[in-house]
Amino acid sequence: MTISDERPTTTGPWNDPALPTADRARALLDAMTEGEKIAQLGSTWPGHEGGGDVAPMQDTFQGAESFDEAILDGLGHLTRVFGTAPLDPEAGRERLAALQERVVAANRFGIPAIAHEECLTGFTTWQATVYPTPLAWAATFDPGLVRRMAAAIGSDMAAVGVHQGLSPVVDVVRDYRWGRVEETLGEDPYVVSELGLAYVQGLQAGGVVATLKHFAGYSASRAARNHAPAALGPRELADVVLVPFEKAVVKGRVGSVMNAYNDIDGVPCGADEVLLTQLLRDTWGFEGTVVSDYWAIAFLASLHHVAADIPEAARAALHAGIDVELPHTTAYGEALRAQLRDGSLPAGLLDRAVLRVLTQKAELGLLDRDWTPRRYTAPAHFDAPGNRSIARALAEESVVLLDNASGLLPLTGVRSVAVIGPAADDAHCLFGCYSFPNHVLPSHPDLPMGIEAATVLDAVREEFPGATVRHERGCQVSGDDHSGVAAAVAAATKADLTVLVVGDRSGLFGHGTSGEGCDVGDLTLPGVQDELVSAVLDAAQRTVLVVVSGRPYAIGRHARAADATIQAFFPGEEGAAAIAGVLSGRINPSGRLPVQIPGDTAGQPGTYLAPPLALKSDGVSNIDPTPAFPFGHGLSYTSFETADAYVEDAVVGVDALITVRARVSNTGDRAGTAVPQLYLTDPVASVTRPVRQLIGFTRVDLAPGESRVVEFEVHTDMTSFTGRDLRRRVEPGDITLTVAQSAGDPGTSARVRLEGNPRTVDHTRTMTTAVTVRR
Repeated sequence: MTISDERPTTTGPWNDPALPTADRARALLDAMTEGEKIAQLGSTWPGHEGGGDVAPMQDTFQGAESFDEAILDGLGHLTRVFGTAPLDPEAGRERLAALQERVVAANRFGIPAIAHEECLTGFTTWQATVYPTPLAWAATFDPGLVRRMAAAIGSDMAAVGVHQGLSPVVDVVRDYRWGRVEETLGEDPYVVSELGLAYVQGLQAGGVVATLKHFAGYSASRAARNHAPAALGPRELADVVLVPFEKAVVKGRVGSVMNAYNDIDGVPCGADEVLLTQLLRDTWGFEGTVVSDYWAIAFLASLHHVAADIPEAARAALHAGIDVELPHTTAYGEALRAQLRDGSLPAGLLDRAVLRVLTQKAELGLLDRDWTPRRYTAPAHFDAPGNRSIARALAEESVVLLDNASGLLPLTGVRSVAVIGPAADDAHCLFGCYSFPNHVLPSHPDLPMGIEAATVLDAVREEFPGATVRHERGCQVSGDDHSGVAAAVAAATKADLTVLVVGDRSGLFGHGTSGEGCDVGDLTLPGVQDELVSAVLDAAQRTVLVVVSGRPYAIGRHARAADATIQAFFPGEEGAAAIAGVLSGRINPSGRLPVQIPGDTAGQPGTYLAPPLALKSDGVSNIDPTPAFPFGHGLSYTSFETADAYVEDAVVGVDALITVRARVSNTGDRAGTAVPQLYLTDPVASVTRPVRQLIGFTRVDLAPGESRVVEFEVHTDMTSFTGRDLRRRVEPGDITLTVAQSAGDPGTSARVRLEGNPRTVDHTRTMTTAVTVRR
């Protein structure tokens, strides 16, 4: 059959793309029955049989409607047609098209569903490029490259008929023990907001609706436990957690937002009208759809206990502002219909949500009279050379050289190498938990990975063809079996050089050492890897410690014992070659830490963004939170100097532009990339303020001996914070602006005085510091 043969004949102005989108959506809404409206708020997950841990508490899926039942009168969303089981591009395109034909034929208006997929480390489908994880994107400090990656992901998804991607994660890290740190863009709200905005712009330019998650506070859970209540005051919520969401909504015009599972001060986010409607829509002007995180509406009754049953949970969520229930319809079906009949649910709430869904479908072209699911043509493969090139660039820019005090790196004259560690010969240790190989393929152990991805061991052999390379695992990533440590020590003793590769293997819900539901109680390396590292470092002649992980670990004492230390945050399918290239010097490292490497005795939670009493305070506490390596840190095979900070006007008004200039020089003998960072210090304010707060950054390529002037245009809006009255304000007084190479680098500073009365600002304020690099 063809879609033209089967598409229902009920047409109207909603099918006319020449009319305004709002008019089309309203006309269709007015023509719908109550049942047809309700159908647009639901979803179904075809082919999901409950196998494999691909969603939290997925036993909720049991008892879901059949596909034919789910599509009666229409359907809001199709869930993960590509991302549930292995399908090659053509098979996936065909399956999605066939499902859409059935959806269209089942409702009298011929409205297709919005097809959504995961896309955190690339299109989560078989044979698709596995890009570095978001924490690695953040280590690049390169929004332009993130935008290119997201555009490539969006283009691939749109090409086969996918309309919405469930990314980016713009949760700001507050506790490194949380399992989903790997999915974030780090601990600084400015870096998260800049790179999150870049991802939104790229994905939506590629033709796919981006989805911000998780709104909000998910990463601030008590004790870093997944889904746990968030311990947040109103100022931390406003000035740290909400900043990236606000920027993506106001500046990026993001198309969708997903609620967080947690509660904030006793109110679950999925039932929080203040968050989902008053702030998001009424204040920020969000016009897209709010989708539920998987089963979050049912969780209001089963986990949060703020609803007595599913109908009450449905009413609470719809009232709060959740428009679409994912991944399948549990609450937004008969439960809504019954409450509309008895008057306990106002019809206006239903119409409000349906209108938003129909508007989005009109914007996506799904209401156009000539739309057909057969219009899409699958690419030959999803891991094209262009994609791999972007993945390679991201991996190479993300590798962080933490320490090289001995000058061992880059390696020369290598004759024999012992490559040791559980992460050395396992490509899965390079991928995040939402990559298809780690997310779905564990349920299909007989299938190949679907992409080519070298291990670190493979890459070392390729990078040093003249060397004899021996490998010993030493131990597993997790578990308490240390029987292989002795063999690893013996191999290290005999080799000229040891490359010790340790860290994480990402998974889901306890099946990994990092990833969703894989939270930890402390920041020692998983399993017996600490024992392995100590033993090998004691025995080896020269050792490079390589940590490939999804979170920062307390490796300071190991780094002090090693000759050099490298950190790579799940660098993706091209990550092994990037690590080997840094070892050889083929790549001059330029990655910078988006999270601190915690010190040996640092308590958690704790990030660099903190007022004085949260940092080292002699005589106040015996716990020293000083990191082993600070936020923004990263070395190169050349050296950089920042100097001569200067502001044109040392006194400005509270509504003014401050131009900060500093000279950045390559003082070494090799070309390299500096990453100058601009930090704000507010010495005296009406509430406690961070000792340092990042408000600008850029990347500068410099030849040996070359200098450039970096010019930061700082609007005084960038100094604003939430005051005691819970309004954002710019206060008069002195501020210090420091251009530095990390949060721990003294850098070069200039002081500016703001004069005038305190000024209130809102979501229309300047949120980005423009940067220009001049000769």
